[in-house]
Amino acid sequence: MLNEEKSRFAGKKNVNSIDKVIRVLLAVVLGILIFTNQVTGILAIIFGVLAVVLLLTSFLSFCPIYAMLNLSTLKKSEKS
Repeated sequence: MLNEEKSRFAGKKNVNSIDKVIRVLLAVVLGILIFTNQVTGILAIIFGVLAVVLLLTSFLSFCPIYAMLNLSTLKKSEKS
């Protein structure tokens, strides 16, 4: 069953340009908060992981949560 889900989502984009920019900006803000020691401890770790996930989903144009919920921010003409 896991292989079926992987193949169903493989190579499908579901994140548009505006969504990507927002994700990168949020990741940068989280990174700044971490590196300026505005947040520390476990919260800094959580923010760091979240920043990495946001960057990855932005660069890959794919969000697994969107896929699970069958959502997409792409226009129909942009989908591949």
